[in-house]
Amino acid sequence: MKIKRIGVAAIALAAAGALTLSGCTSGGADPSAPAGDATAVITTNGSEPQNPLIPTNTNEVGGGKILDAIFAGLVYYDAKGAAHNDVAESIETDDAQNYTIKLKADQKFTNGEPVTANSFVDAWNYGADTANEQLSQYFFESIDGFSYEESVPELPGLEVVDDTTFTVKLKQPESDFPLRLGYSAFYPLPESAFEDLAAFGESPVGNGAYMLDGEDAWKHNEKIDLVVNPDYDGPRKAVNGGLDIIFYASQDAAYADLQGGNLDVLDAIPDSALATFEDEFGDRAITQAAAIFQSFTIPARLPHFSGEEGNLRRQAISMAINRDEITDVIFAGTRTPAHDFTSPVIDGYSEEIPGSEVLDYNPEEAKKLWAQADAIAPWDGTFKIAYNADGGHQAWVDAVANGLKNDLGIDAAGDPYPTFAEARTKITDRTIQTAFRSGWQADYPALFNFLGPLYGTGAGSNDGDYSNPEVDTLLKEGLAETDIAAANEKFQAAQEILFQDLPAVPLWYSTVNGAWSEVVNDVEFGWNSVPLYYQITKSE
Repeated sequence: MKIKRIGVAAIALAAAGALTLSGCTSGGADPSAPAGDATAVITTNGSEPQNPLIPTNTNEVGGGKILDAIFAGLVYYDAKGAAHNDVAESIETDDAQNYTIKLKADQKFTNGEPVTANSFVDAWNYGADTANEQLSQYFFESIDGFSYEESVPELPGLEVVDDTTFTVKLKQPESDFPLRLGYSAFYPLPESAFEDLAAFGESPVGNGAYMLDGEDAWKHNEKIDLVVNPDYDGPRKAVNGGLDIIFYASQDAAYADLQGGNLDVLDAIPDSALATFEDEFGDRAITQAAAIFQSFTIPARLPHFSGEEGNLRRQAISMAINRDEITDVIFAGTRTPAHDFTSPVIDGYSEEIPGSEVLDYNPEEAKKLWAQADAIAPWDGTFKIAYNADGGHQAWVDAVANGLKNDLGIDAAGDPYPTFAEARTKITDRTIQTAFRSGWQADYPALFNFLGPLYGTGAGSNDGDYSNPEVDTLLKEGLAETDIAAANEKFQAAQEILFQDLPAVPLWYSTVNGAWSEVVNDVEFGWNSVPLYYQITKSE
């Protein structure tokens, strides 16, 4: 099946005009649906976060889903990915380099502290400071004064004007800066968070639509219970009574709970049910394009995967993967073979980037390339792909490994880890000694977000430690363009180099495949595959 492309609003900056993001109301309810119970709690699936819930140190899906529910940023993204003001009253610039941000008055954290300009500036300074080793540090790289080499506790590019106004000076004009500000790295923190950030991360205090249901709301490896934040009066105001996010050990277990009426909303259908779930749930099932890219990463530190030999082997492996067959047989057509490193739902996507033919199944060419690499240094050992067993990845990993065995004549196998958190910890601390499942669920709807955080030198999600000065230059030049089309040309040029180096092997684009129970209504999945929980109604 083909993914239908959905439009994503891009923010264009005039050379001498002010940019202001406008407000927007949340999605409306289905008038034909039964009235919802405003006290009813919505149950949904999730995964145990990798780390304590500190916004600047959370860069994975499990923790991100929770943070997006309990925090409100300057902007939020609607179902199609357009940015609208949330805490921000206005975000203005005349040159795409200097921004004035004004906050709505009388905003509060759930502990009663006011949300002020310092709430944002202090949180951003903490996330940007090299001494604090935050996973999302990279997102502050653009701000004047940022440094990877030395600790900068207070960035000169951030200045508090008054309680509800602060300014941001970037190192250069950047076309998509306002669009980034809905990502969790840019969330505010209350002053009390800095008294004990470790404790705060276990029981975070936010300012969003939901809040934790008490200090013991997070039951590790089991679930987290959220209730409605009565003080939040923004555009994502919840119409239900709360959200229970259950951490399942497998997608099959979550699906069984949905079938049995013990789960309200599921956003990840297991492979075993992809061919049947739409028939079973009818108009309570969805298959929708989402800004999700799947791949596996081969770190250059692994034997045989650096230099010319490494590039030849990466290209051979890519050409030995039959993406069409895997997406058709294993995923029942609910995935689309990749043509680039981004997503079809993002403005600027292209299937015509030079070098992308390395993604075509070509076993004969794969054998030739592998033989050329063997002439440099003979292959030895087993090629392994690590993955988290709780995420429904075994079938495709086994299919890729079998293809490599058959087409390249090497030993290949999957290397499962029980949980996502365990796999991510090994990847993050660089103790993993194999290739590993990777991919990206977009933080904000722009091409750069699929490229810079993953392949920029030193980027927070560059788990393979890839570095290419030409790519870095093109990414920087693309950000400096105030015209989105011109910026995207630079990002596509960077992808030409990525196709040569293949720091990650693109596999396919994901759709979101979800379903919901008979007792909930107004279920809508966003551009990034996450349901808009705040607008779901429930009758019991």
